[in-house]
Amino acid sequence: MGRVCGDSVATLPPPKKHHTLMLQPLFLGLGMPEIIVILLVVLLLFGGKKIPELMRGAGKGVRAFKDGMKETTTDDESKE
Repeated sequence: MGRVCGDSVATLPPPKKHHTLMLQPLFLGLGMPEIIVILLVVLLLFGGKKIPELMRGAGKGVRAFKDGMKETTTDDESKE
């Protein structure tokens, strides 16, 4: 778009981009403030001593899932 100056059209320079930190949604459209609030609620509900046990269990679950996916892909390849 331009501004009309008499008979000629003067084009405006593009707006300058500021070098500010833009926080992108991290997970499912949740930003950093929402994630911090969720982590604080988890900390209050389970306490500091229970959280490492929960994370350890979650890690074992993810590892089991990955192993199952690897077995599925190797079974599919051996059938071909």
